[in-house]
Amino acid sequence: MDTAAVRDRLLGDRRAWTEAVLECAAAVAAGWDGDATTDRERVVPPYRAALDRAGVLDAAPAVLRECVAAAGGSLAADPVAAPPYVVVTGEGLLLRATLDTRLLVRVRAFRLVADGERRRYERAATTPEEAVVVETTD
Repeated sequence: MDTAAVRDRLLGDRRAWTEAVLECAAAVAAGWDGDATTDRERVVPPYRAALDRAGVLDAAPAVLRECVAAAGGSLAADPVAAPPYVVVTGEGLLLRATLDTRLLVRVRAFRLVADGERRRYERAATTPEEAVVVETTD
């Protein structure tokens, strides 16, 4: 599976979409008191809402189809903008497709930092090159 081609797709033809994912994360983080939050509810629900308002979630199934095609695969069913295909997480946006192996496409906009028992969410990558992670699993 050609994960490099998937990454190239997200950094090339779909760069504006990837940038929109990160812009939504920046807007969410701007609403925090400081540069981090310990409350997951201040990350995931507002992030999902921002992605929805920006049209990112509506476009995600088409982006996933393009990623699968770039990887050299094809989907058995049309993906939808909901789990298991599109998932908004505390780290960002995840696109998933099960082919011969599972294709995982992440736009990591946040990171979860554990400091002893205390956990906090921080902004992570701010550029598509830093944020896009493509991998496969069995």
